[in-house]
Amino acid sequence: MSRQGADTQAGLEALLDSVDSVIVGKRQVARLLLVALLCEGHVLIEDVPGVGKTLMAKTLAASLDCSFRRLQFTPDLLPSDVTGSHVFNQQNAQFEFRPGPVFANILLADEINRATPRTQSALLEAMEERQVSADGVTFALPRPFLVAATQNPVELEGTFPLPEAQLDRFLLKIHVGYPGEAEEALILERFAASDPLPAVRPVLSGADLAVWRLRRGEVLVADDVRAYLLRLVRSTRDHPDLSLGASPRAALALYRASQGWALLEGRDFVIPDDVKLLAPAVLSHRLSLSAAARLRGSSADAVVRGLCDSIPVPVEG
Repeated sequence: MSRQGADTQAGLEALLDSVDSVIVGKRQVARLLLVALLCEGHVLIEDVPGVGKTLMAKTLAASLDCSFRRLQFTPDLLPSDVTGSHVFNQQNAQFEFRPGPVFANILLADEINRATPRTQSALLEAMEERQVSADGVTFALPRPFLVAATQNPVELEGTFPLPEAQLDRFLLKIHVGYPGEAEEALILERFAASDPLPAVRPVLSGADLAVWRLRRGEVLVADDVRAYLLRLVRSTRDHPDLSLGASPRAALALYRASQGWALLEGRDFVIPDDVKLLAPAVLSHRLSLSAAARLRGSSADAVVRGLCDSIPVPVEG
């Protein structure tokens, strides 16, 4: 590993250690969030209430020297509450744009599926184009820009399912999961006296992330690994259990995420195991099950894992 590569690895580990100082036993989830930052992607965190979805995003933001905003999505939230709007300034008799919460490096969109589709769509341009258009004027968003959205799968009353177009904007969909017995005991011990989050200090800057994003793009994906990735993506389009397969955008997302994971592992090249590990988180939320598969109780995640097991992995000759 080069000196620059070693420095990058040390910086990434420092960021993960900072998150670990608050979040117990979820280093793998933190690594996936870091992959999204390296790829300039967005993350949908879906899990039951109380497992640390919001705290995970807040801790990551506190560990970075960048701006952070939290927005609670509710049914009465308006698009302008997300993006901002023009406000009349009586002093100069002109309309001035007042930026909304989306103008931050990290936006925590809490319970995103509680907002109406109209408000959810206000995020589409921001997530894809990194810009906001208001009254015919376009405003660039700060870089890096990451939307970390949360939703609870068990609370269906008063929620609006995210449309396929918006789901496709998320690089990853991840689950936090319940902690183990020893981890839950440590949570009680760590949070019994006080909340450790206020003690977290930035360990990395936005400039560091910009350099690492460039290095992520330089991670090598060999021809046989690229062909394996494409076979996996294309196999979703004619799978009998799926009515909607993965798009070319999904293929590019898996390609970039695999590069990011390899960089986290201290490598300058992608291996097939990187692709297999990330495929469920990158592809599952972009797929639609057929009616027959839903009746059988199947899931998109199970389909992707089955494809990963069935498609031959390239072997170095």
